[in-house]
Amino acid sequence: MSSNIGAVKVEISVVLGSSTIPMHQLLRMGRGAVIELDARQDDPVTILANDKPVAKGEIVIHGDKIGVSVIDVLKGYQ
Repeated sequence: MSSNIGAVKVEISVVLGSSTIPMHQLLRMGRGAVIELDARQDDPVTILANDKPVAKGEIVIHGDKIGVSVIDVLKGYQ
């Protein structure tokens, strides 16, 4: 029996920061509302694979595209 690991799909997410706000404030937000995060612009981001942290990265902007550059792979994923 052979397996093709290249066919496995993984959902990748990037966490820029977090915030805690009361539910009533969230419900009142409309288009254009800004939620302040607990991170600065140059802070590393957390890269998640299927909701599990696997690496740290930094935001990279190329023209109108936004990407993430991996700067550190977390232990257990190297």
